Amino acid sequence: MQSSTSTQNKASSALEPIRGADLIVRCLEREGVDHVFAYPGGASMEIHQSLTRSKKIRTILPRHEQGAGFMAHGYARTTGKPGVCMVTSGPGATNLVTCIADAWMDSIPMVAITGQVAQHFIGKAAFQETDVFGMTLPICKHSYLVLKHEDLPRVIKEAFYLAKSGRPGPVVIDIPKDVQQKVAAVDYENVEMNLPGYKPYFEGPDSELIEALNMISAAKRPVLYIGGGIISAGATEELKAFAEMTGIPVAYTLMGVGAFPDNHPQALRWFGMHGGVAGNWAVQESDLLVALGARFDDRITGVVSKFAPNAKIIHVDLDKSEHHKNKVVSLPIHSDVKYALTRMMELAKEHGFEQPLIGDWTKRVYAWREEYPFTYEASPYIQSQHAISELNRQVKGEAIITTGVGQHQMWSAQFCTFHRPRSFISSLGLGTMGFGLPSALGAKIACPDRTVVDIDGDGSFTMNVQELATAVRENIPVKIMLLNNQHLGMVMQWEDILYQGVRGNTILCDPNNLGGPHNPSAIYPDWLTIAKGFGVKGRQVIKKEELADAIAEMLAAEGPFLLEVVVPNDEHVMPFIPAGKSAKDILIKTPEK
Repeated sequence: MQSSTSTQNKASSALEPIRGADLIVRCLEREGVDHVFAYPGGASMEIHQSLTRSKKIRTILPRHEQGAGFMAHGYARTTGKPGVCMVTSGPGATNLVTCIADAWMDSIPMVAITGQVAQHFIGKAAFQETDVFGMTLPICKHSYLVLKHEDLPRVIKEAFYLAKSGRPGPVVIDIPKDVQQKVAAVDYENVEMNLPGYKPYFEGPDSELIEALNMISAAKRPVLYIGGGIISAGATEELKAFAEMTGIPVAYTLMGVGAFPDNHPQALRWFGMHGGVAGNWAVQESDLLVALGARFDDRITGVVSKFAPNAKIIHVDLDKSEHHKNKVVSLPIHSDVKYALTRMMELAKEHGFEQPLIGDWTKRVYAWREEYPFTYEASPYIQSQHAISELNRQVKGEAIITTGVGQHQMWSAQFCTFHRPRSFISSLGLGTMGFGLPSALGAKIACPDRTVVDIDGDGSFTMNVQELATAVRENIPVKIMLLNNQHLGMVMQWEDILYQGVRGNTILCDPNNLGGPHNPSAIYPDWLTIAKGFGVKGRQVIKKEELADAIAEMLAAEGPFLLEVVVPNDEHVMPFIPAGKSAKDILIKTPEK
């Protein structure tokens, strides 16, 4: 009897020989890839040549490798499918490392392909050689160095499976140039994966899920604490049904924004360092915290010993390593969160679930929500909060919002409303400035029928401004609302709090002639001229009475559009939980100087 292995070998030998680079593209097509964000170089040119012959894949040329990585983020974060980016060896690969780390921190499915020098040069300090495999091991789900042409189909299949299964994350494939150039026959359709020990899916046992239901029934002050795992698992509808079944208030992390509708009667919105008062106080005073797909990040907990000190905690997570990592919990449940929610609702019907008697608690919590909404004190000038609120009014909460990192990022989450998942796209775990524009481009490519707006700050926007060229050349009509305060706003805020307002290199214009709404002639740089140089239409707005019309013009523009909103530099993001404090010590307004 002929073995399956020998049969497969005979079938493979009968196939037409194929060049490695062409094989890579065929395998990407096999995985359903429709866009690749790729910057060419010596060690990846072979694959770029093969991509020119693909009828299924559109290759987007960024103007920097980090732009490629964050475009892949935007694509992945809005679709849930792995974003694919590709760069050359050496500096191309090292420029991508930040994007890989960002995907790792936020559990984003991404496949990063890097060209590598030919095998006989590896370890010889050859031109543009770096150990991509070694560098990326701590910041990805898996890192491959492909040394054999015939391994390409298996590796690529495994990479996509790893990226999107279980807890999503980035996978790196480093491919030497000689592997790309080799010609050999290989079966790339009938491929077996080889991932011993990898079990991405778990279902929590009924005994633990019933125990969780009993704890919920007995609670007097319960809160559902929701993380990005709900979105990754596609469990937003199950969460809504479970919340309505139990009647428990829902608070979420920034990664969980959109997992539960902001306008739902049970929504406390997001909580944490700059989150809402109601969510922070509810979690702090709870007697039962039900954490679903969340990881107890330090921006949520603050000082861990002071976080929800009187609460029993149920923690449902697919990644067992998160249990007890940051916070010791009462009941860890190792499970896919979508399964856990579905099964708990089934068990509740089977066993006669008793809804917790929490009327007094919810009345108190929702009173906090009404008494302490996200707000700000009016100014004669346009404030960032006002600009974002007006944008939100015009898009009616239906746009995809991307951000850079800083004050504008927090205000965007505070003053935009989100009613469906994958609509707030932001670098949250790593906090990478320069994320906003390229991620908006990836999001718009993935969702061409939705309005995509990058709300950015002038410091963050500068870091990847070159991607305006990508927007024009690839005809991607993203909108950018640039909140220009001439400072690195969040660092400036910390300077005010910790260093008596001494500016340690946080001023982006002439420090002796500060630009701003009070002195527009000193604003630096000239953003409209920069945008015009890239071929992007733009407008600057300084007066409050012109803001609504300017935003409407931006949204109605056919192509990419830059709206520069000049704002003051003395605003602080509030609420704010100071370092070393608990939610009880939250500052609702900026302290008097």
